[in-house]
Amino acid sequence: MQHAVRSRAAIRTGLTPVPRPRTPGVTSLIDADALRVLHRAARCLLDDLPDLTDRLVALLDEQEPAYRQALTKDPSATWQEAHRSLRHSVTSLLDPRGAREAALRCSWRIGAVRAEQGLPLDALLHAFRLGGSLVWQRLVEETARAAPEDVRLLVHVAADVWNFVDEHCTLVADAYRQTEWRIGRRRENRARVLAAGLLDGTGRIADLPEAARALDLPEQGRYMVVAVAGGPPGHPAEGRPSAGRPDAGRPAVGRPAAGRAAAVPSGSRVHWHAGPDVDYGIVLVTADGGLPDPNDPVSEPRASLPGLRIGVGSPVDGLAAVGDARRLADTALEICPEAGGTVRLADQLPAALVVSSPGLGRALADRVLGPLLRLEPADREVLLDTLTTWLDCDGSAQRAGERLYCHRNTVLNRLRRCEQLTGRSLSRPADVVEISLSLTTRRVLRD
Repeated sequence: MQHAVRSRAAIRTGLTPVPRPRTPGVTSLIDADALRVLHRAARCLLDDLPDLTDRLVALLDEQEPAYRQALTKDPSATWQEAHRSLRHSVTSLLDPRGAREAALRCSWRIGAVRAEQGLPLDALLHAFRLGGSLVWQRLVEETARAAPEDVRLLVHVAADVWNFVDEHCTLVADAYRQTEWRIGRRRENRARVLAAGLLDGTGRIADLPEAARALDLPEQGRYMVVAVAGGPPGHPAEGRPSAGRPDAGRPAVGRPAAGRAAAVPSGSRVHWHAGPDVDYGIVLVTADGGLPDPNDPVSEPRASLPGLRIGVGSPVDGLAAVGDARRLADTALEICPEAGGTVRLADQLPAALVVSSPGLGRALADRVLGPLLRLEPADREVLLDTLTTWLDCDGSAQRAGERLYCHRNTVLNRLRRCEQLTGRSLSRPADVVEISLSLTTRRVLRD
């Protein structure tokens, strides 16, 4: 391995590697001579460090576009960074043990700072390798100037020089990735806090611009919230798409990714917020107030998984009103049957009224349907089923009979009995409204 590194170094310098003698005593003498030559050249580099820094900065400006931008913004900071790194590198050639920790700290800090600034990692590693190449080139130049016959001795320390460069490149990459991971977690946690504030209505108006950036959603858009609960046990989806993109956010355990896909059509711009019991999707809706689907503009979300419940609220204006949209989605979710299904609030407003005031709904149902509900279970269910079917068939006894597999006269006889028990007339609109709301109460209030 060391021989391979020395060979690469020889290629860079245009020198022919000199084989090491086998005799231990001679080998020690050559190593001592090589270190003497290295130290002499390194001291010269240390004395001329500003010029060495200028040359490295010029190379970065010429060869690395990312550093070219950094130099445009703050040339002094980039120069100082290069100067510190080169100083530690050259000092490490003179005192490997004493200077090691300071050099490692310097490289780690550079990796962390550049990650925070968003400089690409490839550019950063290129800069370190350019610095290593420049140091090696200047060591050879200085030795050739002072004592040309000693240039061949540098081959014996080439492995140490390039191992130093490789070690620091690895360290810089580790620092960069760890910092990048921490930054990602901070952004993710901040986005979660901001989304939670929007959904529960506690977010500050002053935070709206930041929330819009964090969720990658327009502050003044038109939104609805989709609530997803239940479904078969699932697992978090692989990866974490960025906020505001289709299917963005991190799926929660218990609600599989397929559940979210069923709730929001493909192509929707949505930010998902995972909760312990319910996942909420903040959806940017189309101009007509519907959920977008490039293939079918009138498509509806569908709960296709057993036990998956989806509640779709009504549209609101702006991120500031997302809390209202979440409450509407919760109301729609309450209407969903336990077995699963999808409820769009706009299509279930009577049921939403009942859910919003369950006490009044139960009082109305008890007053209107009380005598009927106190019948024997079999008799009661037949009459309630007949009433519900008749209302679903728009008051047609003929169609209700077909659906119930009985004669229309049987339907009419059952309806008359309902009228007698409830004291309401099915020919009086106000009474029909009371009966319909009472039946809705019985259906949606499951406790």
